[in-house]
Amino acid sequence: MSAVILVTGCKGQLGFELRRALAPLATIVAVDRSRCDLGNEGSIRECVRSLKPALIVNAGAYTAVDKAETDRELAFAVNATAPRILAEEAARCGAALIHYSTDYVFNGSKADAYLETDEPDPLGVYGASKLQGERDIGAVGVPHWVFRTSWVYGLHGNNFLKTMLRLAQQRDSLSVVADQFGAPTSAQLIADVTAMVARDFLQKRPVAFGLYHLVAAGKTNWHGYAQRAIARATEKGFGARVAAEHIQAIPASAYPTPARRPVNSVLDCSRLEAALGIRLPDWTLSVDQTIDLLMENRTV
Repeated sequence: MSAVILVTGCKGQLGFELRRALAPLATIVAVDRSRCDLGNEGSIRECVRSLKPALIVNAGAYTAVDKAETDRELAFAVNATAPRILAEEAARCGAALIHYSTDYVFNGSKADAYLETDEPDPLGVYGASKLQGERDIGAVGVPHWVFRTSWVYGLHGNNFLKTMLRLAQQRDSLSVVADQFGAPTSAQLIADVTAMVARDFLQKRPVAFGLYHLVAAGKTNWHGYAQRAIARATEKGFGARVAAEHIQAIPASAYPTPARRPVNSVLDCSRLEAALGIRLPDWTLSVDQTIDLLMENRTV
């Protein structure tokens, strides 16, 4: 009988890609809130116990960064309590756990890229809830990977890249923040790396559990990201009303939000690359590929 991989948050952009990437490895049971409500302890435990998975991949999360500031209880339930419960249930059935965290565990004041060993200091509720989830998983002691990532986008679901393309069609001008830095990272890349560690685990190869940073190589700011996306889409025949070179760069202070964002979200992935023997691609490559697919499928 094929091993079972349980994937939570299956309707999100990462969950969508995980179903594709993990499908060759095992029987995938991908669930959403109707089967595994991450805000409900009983729902989580019942789901895991009924499936007895060999591996749990937790792609579900509370990601409404601004709303979390006034919805702390639910943010912590989904981002902290649920991962702990999943870790407990994984330990109970002899499974391993893969979980995803965020650059928001840092305050963004470091001058260069963040290492896994740097001290976290979240600026808001979302980052604090994700950090608590990391720590609670570690406290359970189950075999696990935690992948911190940032600026995630994909073909499926809503994200910054799709929003910029839509606004470029609707508006005569665009202003985008230029003083926050990070690496746009595709859900496809995250899912493919996840599949690498999942394969090794299921095939009982030596694996290095632990905390890793997982983002595309290089860095940019939101303004540069938007310019790259719209320029590439325009090359492919996209009818933008705003040319990439005419997008206005603005400071984050001109676009206040309820939750503070890290100025520096750049994560150093050397530890992951050494552990897996891989080289992560530059962020521009995946952005271009995603734009090309969106244009081919006319899904913007």
